[in-house]
Amino acid sequence: MNDNCVFCKILNKEIPSYKIYEDEFTYAFLDISKDVFGHTLVIPKKHVTNILDADETTLENVIKTIKKVSKHYTQNCGFEGVNIMNANHESAGQTVFHLHFHIIPRKTGDGVDAWPKFDGSNEELQNVCEKLKMN
Repeated sequence: MNDNCVFCKILNKEIPSYKIYEDEFTYAFLDISKDVFGHTLVIPKKHVTNILDADETTLENVIKTIKKVSKHYTQNCGFEGVNIMNANHESAGQTVFHLHFHIIPRKTGDGVDAWPKFDGSNEELQNVCEKLKMN
């Protein structure tokens, strides 16, 4: 746990939350922004900053919970699909530095524009591939 982390404070019940699901390793709760009906955050109970410093077991547990909550939303709550979103590092838009994934429940025609718009890249894909490929 990190004493300065808002999500750790939620886990310690220092800050109230609206719990959707909890198990030994993870916690899922409603995002307080109320920007989209059902916007849910899934976090590990172990404090890690993001996927770049998380161990595989923590990531596996978080992904299992994301799938479980997402299936519940689509099978039991009337949603047709979900967006799963995550940011890793301040440069990518991460604002709370405790690993978390957003689940955005979706219905056809809901008007939610959850996919980012990019300006595009003029770089040839072969050049990009050469710079980024793993050996």
